[in-house]
Amino acid sequence: MRHQVTDADTAIALGSGDVPVLGTPRLIAWLEAATVEAAAPFLAEGQTSVGTAIRVEHVRATRVGDHVEVSAFAPLEAEGRRLTFLVKAVDGTDTLVASGEIDRVLVDRERFLA
Repeated sequence: MRHQVTDADTAIALGSGDVPVLGTPRLIAWLEAATVEAAAPFLAEGQTSVGTAIRVEHVRATRVGDHVEVSAFAPLEAEGRRLTFLVKAVDGTDTLVASGEIDRVLVDRERFLA
C-alpha cells in the first residue's frame, strides 16, 4: 500500500505533535490496514479480524508530499485465532520509516458486534 503524506496526515493535524510531518497515528492506521488485508486469507465464512496489539517503532520523519509504502508480511506467528504480522514502512528512497509487529485476532463478526 502506497500513500502520499498530506497536511491531514501530519502530527499537527492529528494532535500527536507540533511538527508538519507524518504523524504516528496515521502511520499506525496505514500499517494496521495492511494487516487487515494480509489477514484476509485466514478468515473463514462469517469471520473478521480485529487488532489487539501494536509494537511499532517510528524511526524517521516523512514530509508532506513524500510517499510511504507500508507492508504486512505473512504471519510470523499463528497461534489459535491470533496472527502476528511483521510490518514495515519505507519512504520513496526505500529508507526505513517504521517497523514492528501487529497482532490481530480472528473473531466471529456477529458475536463480536453483539
